[in-house]
Amino acid sequence: MRLLLIRHGQTTANVDFLLDTAIPGAELTDLGRRQAAALPDAVADEDIEAVYASTLIRTQRTAAPLAAARGLDVRVRDGIRELTAGDLEMLPGDREPGHEYMRIVFAWAAGDTELRMPGGENGVEALARYDGVIAEAADSGARTAAMVSHGAAIRMWTAARADNVDVSFAAARPLDNTGIVVLDGSPADGWKVLSWAGAAVETAGPDTDAGPTGQPLDEDQKP
Repeated sequence: MRLLLIRHGQTTANVDFLLDTAIPGAELTDLGRRQAAALPDAVADEDIEAVYASTLIRTQRTAAPLAAARGLDVRVRDGIRELTAGDLEMLPGDREPGHEYMRIVFAWAAGDTELRMPGGENGVEALARYDGVIAEAADSGARTAAMVSHGAAIRMWTAARADNVDVSFAAARPLDNTGIVVLDGSPADGWKVLSWAGAAVETAGPDTDAGPTGQPLDEDQKP
C-alpha cells in the first residue's frame, strides 16, 4: 500500500507557537484554508482511494477539499490525532515545554515507549492507536490512502516504523503545514519512506535542528 501522511493546514495555534493537541483544537487560518484548497492539486498524481482525518477539526478541514475532489468521504479516526501534550497543553511550543514534548516524542520513536508525557499518554498507547488506523487502511483494500494528521505524530510514527528513517532524520526535519511523507509497504512487511516533504529520502535537504513548531532547539534541548 502507498500511504500519504499529510500534516494539516496552518492554525491559529501554529501562528502563536502553542502546543494545541486537545479536541477539537484550533481552526485553520486564512492561509491554512488556502493550503487545504491547494492540496488536491498537490497530490493530483496520486491514485488516492481513501482519505482519513483525525478527530481534531483542523485535519478534517484540511482533508475536506481533497476528499471532495476525489468523490470520497473523510474517515474520521481518533487514532491519528496529535500526540497528547497533557500538562503541557497550550504552553509555548518554541520554549522549554515544547522542547520537553519533543524529547519525549522522539524517545518513544527510539524505543522508550513506557515513558509517559506528563499528564498524558505513553508511547505504547500513542503507537498502538496510530498503528490501528494504519492497519485499518491496509485491510480496506485501498491501494493508496491519504491520512491528514499532525506533525509530531507523523514524525514519531514514521521514525518508529519505517525501515529507512531513524529518529535523527525525523527530528531534524519538521513538516511544514500540508507537508507530506509518502511511504510504501504494509503493517506485515514494514514501511519504507519514499519522500519527505517533496524530497526523496536519499536526497533530502540539509539537517535543521527544530522543535515542534519549527523553532530552533538549543544544543542541550535537541531530541
